[in-house]
Amino acid sequence: MGLSRLPAAHKCLVPARSLLSLLLTLALSAGPALASPADSGLQEQQAPSTQQKPSEAPPAEAGGPQGDVGPYAVPKKKEDAPPPPPPPAPKKIPGMPDYSIRVNVPLVTVDALVETKDGHFIPGLKKDNFRVYEDGVPQQITSFSQSEAPITAVLLVEFAATNYYFIYDALNAAYNFANTLKPQDWVAVVSYDMRPRIMVDFTQDKRAVFGALNQLRMPGFSETNLFDALYDTLDRLDRLEGRKEIVLISTGRDTFSKLNLDQALKKVKSTPNVTIFSIGIGRALREYAEAHGAMGPISELDFLQADNQLNTFARMTGGQAYHPRFEGELPEIFHDIGQTIRNQYTLAYHPSNSKLDGTYRKLKVDVVAPDGGPLKVLNEKKKPVKYQVLAREGYTAKHQVE
Repeated sequence: MGLSRLPAAHKCLVPARSLLSLLLTLALSAGPALASPADSGLQEQQAPSTQQKPSEAPPAEAGGPQGDVGPYAVPKKKEDAPPPPPPPAPKKIPGMPDYSIRVNVPLVTVDALVETKDGHFIPGLKKDNFRVYEDGVPQQITSFSQSEAPITAVLLVEFAATNYYFIYDALNAAYNFANTLKPQDWVAVVSYDMRPRIMVDFTQDKRAVFGALNQLRMPGFSETNLFDALYDTLDRLDRLEGRKEIVLISTGRDTFSKLNLDQALKKVKSTPNVTIFSIGIGRALREYAEAHGAMGPISELDFLQADNQLNTFARMTGGQAYHPRFEGELPEIFHDIGQTIRNQYTLAYHPSNSKLDGTYRKLKVDVVAPDGGPLKVLNEKKKPVKYQVLAREGYTAKHQVE
């Protein structure tokens, strides 16, 4: 039947027996190559995966079994490499607690002013010119600087209904101080009678300072609670870092404070990096009253004690106290204060007694020549002049609140 389908041309050219033999020979020689269509298709799909090209071969670092299909041949990525092993834990020392501690090494900063007896600042001194003693023990100065820097100051003004001339002197002195301020200075204004009042907080705006002083026109009470006001101001400044100054304009009298002088002095001692400059008011009126017998012995003694208190506050902190008799003295006084504040030498050291036990340590700052001998200061005429070193008298060794 198969032969009947051949074209007639083939029938005449190929004998039937020869054709049958040829077909049988071809079938035997082909063998497995003559498979079913389904088997043939599967072999064609699998052939490319079993015969990999050299460029497509999985890398030698492939993870898992080196199979030919599916997720068994996923290569490892470099970022998937295992992290380096952690450093070995330190060996535990017998008797050592499991917690850690932090040790704060105390650093004491001292501001020192070196000036002539006439109040002129002596510039150009070096670190080797200074000696610092704590409770009589020499200390090694680790930091030293001298530059003209902005100030951070509180103008603390007595404003009470006591006497018109006292009020006039206080406001006149306050305005003179405000006139010396520079754009980089930080100043707050606080007035007090029975209690302190913050007229303006720290500002660099000179107009705000004058605006605060302009509000001081009608005093309310006649009490002058100096100790309470000074304690409150020091307590606020204790929270600020760096150097601070208090320009205290006051009669120095205290009439109604809850605190006493000893408590105020203790606060002065325990507040670091604060220098007090005192300006006594009402001196001209007092001298006039004394000359005409209008001031009794009790009042006179009261004001002498007030002067002594202003002097003590300034001396303990390395500042100065002024008691002007005339209004014309004020510009020069505040010029000297500004020069003092801006040109102090700053010394720092780690105390040899590092205990923070709350004790009061006495300080002394001396100046010497480079060879250790007395320092000689000459004026423009090459003549020796006397000088003095102003620095705070001590500090309280206590933990700083963080």
